[in-house]
Order: sequence, then structure tokens, then C-alpha cells
Amino acid sequence: MLAGMRPQILVVDDEPGVRKALDRGLRAEGMDVTVAADGPAGLRLARTGSFDAVLLDIMIPGLSGYRVLQELRSAGVTTPVLLVSAKDGEVDQADGLDLGADGYVVKPFSFVVLLAQLRALLRRAAPGTTREPIRLGPLTVDRGARAVRYADVDVPLSPREYALLVALASRAGTVWTKQELLTEVWGDEQAATRNVVEVYVGYLRRKLAAVGAGDLVRTVRGQGYRLGGVP
Repeated sequence: MLAGMRPQILVVDDEPGVRKALDRGLRAEGMDVTVAADGPAGLRLARTGSFDAVLLDIMIPGLSGYRVLQELRSAGVTTPVLLVSAKDGEVDQADGLDLGADGYVVKPFSFVVLLAQLRALLRRAAPGTTREPIRLGPLTVDRGARAVRYADVDVPLSPREYALLVALASRAGTVWTKQELLTEVWGDEQAATRNVVEVYVGYLRRKLAAVGAGDLVRTVRGQGYRLGGVP
């Protein structure tokens, strides 16, 4: 998104009232909105890569929001996606986030909370927010390419796992509390619960272990997590 331009937002939801409310509310906040009422239409629009963010309901006809998200990420579309769902279980949130979602809002939601999360996604995705690669011994986190390598081996991470590793690596050796990671990685403390942080630390550890770096993310009992095991 270029400075001075109105953010382009795609809303995919099968409830006419929700589409109308979000269209009206987001336009009032200075955003341009396109709406879709089902999965196939939402996928077709989102695959163009022309939007700055997508608000995607999970329970939609044709293709579920999970399937739409999976198809987008498989096609290499990196547009930030904020899932919207009546499902409020931690497993549901973890499933959606692990597929590559950038946030999760539970219906009925507060428009103020949704707007705060959406703005946080837009800030993180804005040009100029990437920095130099982080190099810690055999670990390289290339923030420009959003790629991770350990001892010259690629480490495939979901967007959320990647964001978690970037946070830990940016302050290597420093202990992050669960609340700090929740705010840093999920953008808003209401986006998920602190238990989701534990779930994602587990995901990240397993993928690092697969390349021989299983001891990188360490638990500091009673405090949180830190990145260790690198020179």
C-alpha cells in the first residue's frame, strides 16, 4: 500500500447484514471495500493480489474460509487475512492461524477491536517495514524474503510461526512473556489467548527440530520463552 492511498479491503461473508455493516464502517474509516458472498467469489478476487487485506468468514458457502485461505497461501498470495468466525475455540483459532491467517476475530465482534486488528495488519504489511536479515550463528532469518535457513537448510514456516521466530530472534537471549509475544505477534491481545502462544511455540520447535535446531527456542519456567543455543 502506497502512502496516501486508501487501503483496499476485501470482505468475504455470506451474511448480508455483516457485509453491509463492514462496508459502511470501513469506508467511514477511509478504506475502499469490495464484498463477496461465498468462497469461490472470494477466492477469485483475493487471488488477484490487489487487496491490502482480506476479512474472511470461515463458514461461507461454496468453499469454507479455511479452504479459501489454504488455496491463497498455496498460490503464493501473501495478502494479510483476518479470519472472522462464530467459532471461538482455541483449536479453531490455532487451525486458522496455522493455515496462514494473520489474525482471528470471533463473532459477534466489536467493530473497534476488528478495526484495531485490521490496522495492525496493514501496518505490518506496509512497504518499508522489512529490515536487514537476522543472523545468529547458523540461523538466518531473511525478513525481506520472509525466509528462514538453519545451517544452509530451508525451514518452512507458516506466517504465524515465522512472525513468532522473528520476534524471538530480534531479541535473542531476552525472555519474552506470553503476553508480550501475544501482543507482538498477534497484534492485539484480544486476537487470541495466551494458550495459542504455547501451541505455536510447539509448532515452531517441531519444525526447527526437523533441521537439527530443536534447542533454539527455550522455556524459562515461570517467565516465558527465549531464543538460545546460538553463538
